[in-house]
Amino acid sequence: MSDLPPTDSNAPPYSVSELAFALKRTLEDRYGFVRLRGELSKVTHHSNGHVYLTIKDDKAAIDGVVWKGNVRSLGVRPEHGLEVIVTGKITTYPAGSRYQIVIDSMEAAGVGALLAQLERLKAKLAAEGLFAPERKRLLPSMPAVVGVITSPTGAVIRDILHRIRDRWPCQVLVWPCVVQGDAAAAQVSAAIRGFNAIAHGGPVPRPDILIVARGGGSVEDLWAFNDEALARTVAEGTIPLISAVGHETDTTLIDFVSDRRAPTPTAAAEMATPVLAELRALISDFDRRLNRSGARLIEDRRTRLTSAARGLPRPDDILALAQQRFDIASGRLDAALQRNTAVHAQDLLKVTARLTPDVLARQRTIKGERLADLDRRLEACGTRAPERAAAHARLPALWERLRAAGQRRLSRAEDQLTSLDKLRQSLNPERPLELGFALVRKSDGTLARSAADLVAGERVNLKFKLGDRDAVIDGQGAIPPPTAPAPAPKPRPRPHAPPTEQGDLF
Repeated sequence: MSDLPPTDSNAPPYSVSELAFALKRTLEDRYGFVRLRGELSKVTHHSNGHVYLTIKDDKAAIDGVVWKGNVRSLGVRPEHGLEVIVTGKITTYPAGSRYQIVIDSMEAAGVGALLAQLERLKAKLAAEGLFAPERKRLLPSMPAVVGVITSPTGAVIRDILHRIRDRWPCQVLVWPCVVQGDAAAAQVSAAIRGFNAIAHGGPVPRPDILIVARGGGSVEDLWAFNDEALARTVAEGTIPLISAVGHETDTTLIDFVSDRRAPTPTAAAEMATPVLAELRALISDFDRRLNRSGARLIEDRRTRLTSAARGLPRPDDILALAQQRFDIASGRLDAALQRNTAVHAQDLLKVTARLTPDVLARQRTIKGERLADLDRRLEACGTRAPERAAAHARLPALWERLRAAGQRRLSRAEDQLTSLDKLRQSLNPERPLELGFALVRKSDGTLARSAADLVAGERVNLKFKLGDRDAVIDGQGAIPPPTAPAPAPKPRPRPHAPPTEQGDLF
């Protein structure tokens, strides 16, 4: 008998895919809901939004995946080394014969894990400079509008409103939101962005300062305020913000990012608003001090003016000398005016003595003689009028001769230019290239005129009509003996213009 185990040759064989999907259905039916605890490793946030990770303990590991739609609903952000409790179902990946867990929810395994995650997040944000003191804004001293983000039903909002009413009666805008649970971080972020989006001068007044408030609680209760997205929203805001989450011993992530941290919500209201009674008393004190200072200043100036006035001379003494000089000058003014008039009268007589009628008559005689001479010349020009008319009659014929001579001169120049262009084309060294010849240039660029100019192995350049190619002399051709140089061609007689016709002016 054979040692092989008995087989049933009638059982139909499975295909690989049939077996893989059968195992997949079996695992999903048997482990459709699994709650698993372990440590995360190999966490990968894919660009398409999915998260791939591995959950392990000291003896085993299992792959896991969080689909894009479930990432936002997770209780914690998946990070390497975080101990978590996940809920999902077991399935397989048939293409790789692996089983994995599809995670629907995730939460930290304990307070220690939460605090470890918080410390890592704090270190990350601190490295980005979100906690830097120089980026924190100053709080307004007298806000007209205060925005409060908190639960509308708790005792926190009543404490804040009561404290603001007693200290500084101003307008308070409350943005209601939940302050605990998975939706708290998103709602608080939306409230901060909403307040910052209010425009100045719109129907809804823009707050001058914001307060994010919540009462005390456990680490899990306050965990929504440790959200990274919420912390970045606080850092991006333009309105100064006070964080008043929990009691004095409670610390959350937004306490480090906000512009000021308050130990309690009531203390936040005190930080945001001044005391009206104290301001009134301060203004009254300033008014009294201003009045006393003004009175002292006026009295001091009066005393100094009196002291300075004692050292000044009397006005009559100051003006006496100037008055005396004025009287002396006014007494001399009449005599000076009379002398000045007499001097100008003498100058006028000297000038008028030279203005006699003879001067005008002499100029008139000279101008009359010039006018008579011009009249005689004009009459002489009138007698030569027939000669000028005959000269004008000859102008058309003279112009026609000039035009004909110019055309002949241009025709001769055109013939000369045509002859020179033909000579230029015949002397062009590249003209033979159009007939299929090539120019041979040596490596130094000079033109090779005979085979004797080339040696074996020398690189040359062959230039054709269209392009050029490099070549190497192989040395197999025979070099013809040198011959006597051909006689130089006789210079071609330069065409010259025929003699000009009779009457050509050019």
